[in-house]
Amino acid sequence: MTKYRSHSVAFKRQVAEEFLAGETLHALSKRHDISRQLVRIWVGKFEAGALDDGVQAADLIREYEAKIAALEGMVGRQALEIELLKGALKHAPRPKSGSISVVTGPMASPSTVGAN
Repeated sequence: MTKYRSHSVAFKRQVAEEFLAGETLHALSKRHDISRQLVRIWVGKFEAGALDDGVQAADLIREYEAKIAALEGMVGRQALEIELLKGALKHAPRPKSGSISVVTGPMASPSTVGAN
């Protein structure tokens, strides 16, 4: 399985600036152990302004907001499930004798414990 590496925005910016300063794709890819295509992608993003700190911060905020919205949806669904289960528990038939536990269910009666 291929393991992908993650590079910092500062590193990407540095490589793009080195290329624009006249460094060759081949030399950059050899020195940093990255593909020439990746250098091209980073240079394109750098020239488009996508490697600026402000753009990166805005992207990170959008990503976090999406995660928060997904988690809020999960919490809402779980709250509804809890309320549904509480209502079902209130209306569930109860045994006539013996105590019950939510975890273990009804307790065994003394007459059935020693019958085996």
